[in-house]
Amino acid sequence: MTAAAHHPAASLRTTTTAARATDAVTETTVQKATRYVLAGLRLALGWVFLWAFLDKLFGLGRATPAANAWIDGGSPTKGFLGKAVSGPFEGFYHSFAGAAWADWLFMLGLAGIGIALIAGVGIRIAAAAGSLMLVLMWTAVLPPENNPFMDDHLIYAGILAVLALTAAGNTLGLGTYWNRLPIVQKLPWLK
Repeated sequence: MTAAAHHPAASLRTTTTAARATDAVTETTVQKATRYVLAGLRLALGWVFLWAFLDKLFGLGRATPAANAWIDGGSPTKGFLGKAVSGPFEGFYHSFAGAAWADWLFMLGLAGIGIALIAGVGIRIAAAAGSLMLVLMWTAVLPPENNPFMDDHLIYAGILAVLALTAAGNTLGLGTYWNRLPIVQKLPWLK
């Protein structure tokens, strides 16, 4: 063995290099786990929006009885905005409960946000639109039932913001392919 091999500094360098290699493996594992957790949250929230759309469209009997299905002439906004709203914005929401434009806007929003999140494309737009919709729904029931101000609508909006700030559509989604499209390259807000 050479004298350098027995030198404490050489030993420290070898240990430090080995530690960095271990840290790099750990970091990669953590990053991979984070990507999959974010993808799972994206898919779950996508399903929340898409399910609400499907239930209101077909009256699947969960939140919307079959008799109130939009496809059969029911209004997806009349029930909630007309009856369940309370608080300082009650009059505002009652004023357009059941309006055709509100029904169409609400249903297109639910479907578009749900499909975008599940597919992993247009996450920024879906997150912005979804957050706006969730905050508006939060204002419709102020104050929330179980807390002075916090409820699941605000938590979901926060999760959407995290999804928009990360590449959440790239794992278990079509985000990588979407982001390569020329129009998305020219207009990054479409990511």
